[in-house]
Amino acid sequence: MLKDLPRHKGLRNQLVATLKAKGIKNKKVLEAIANVPRHLFMDSGFIDFAYQDKPFPIAADQTISQPYTVAFQTELLEVEPGSKVLEIGTGSGYQTAILMELNAIVYSIERQKELYDKAKKFLPKVGYVPKKLIFGDGYLGLEEESPFDRIIVTAGAPFVPNPLLSQLKIGGKLVIPVGEDVQKMTVFTRKGEKEFDKKEYGDFRFVPMLKNSVK
Repeated sequence: MLKDLPRHKGLRNQLVATLKAKGIKNKKVLEAIANVPRHLFMDSGFIDFAYQDKPFPIAADQTISQPYTVAFQTELLEVEPGSKVLEIGTGSGYQTAILMELNAIVYSIERQKELYDKAKKFLPKVGYVPKKLIFGDGYLGLEEESPFDRIIVTAGAPFVPNPLLSQLKIGGKLVIPVGEDVQKMTVFTRKGEKEFDKKEYGDFRFVPMLKNSVK
């Protein structure tokens, strides 16, 4: 049964306090973290730990990201209500839900069939229906729906895929962890047809973004 009890809400409020103490300032992002029932996105064996600020395993050798990482990336993304957002790596769907709490219009791509199937069934059950959920190759982005106001990558990319840069609107932002073992959280802002502003924000560790294209 999908239950979100008062004690879960209390634990989320504690998590929000933890994230504030770690430097997350955006009120809307903190509200989204307070609203999304993270325990429902996790395997039952981990539910008691759902509101610790830690990543946990999900299916297909992937993880649900640490809440701080989700909040940090989302804060960098600077989502506005109605922003058209491409998410690379649906995973558990938790980040998708956070984006939808911010009233973004979300297009999400997942490379792992098992996770894609699970998210497609699960997200509507908890009230989050992305504009599009696609089983596909994140390196290619989603050309037919571009351009996007924002693109967020939730896996470690060994390099920055050019299609993602080209699918940004002028003024749009790409938030992507770049690197092999340790990733630098990197933000690209599109300034012109061929001009991008790049900023880096500290080291993170993500599961790798899969390189092989979808069969």
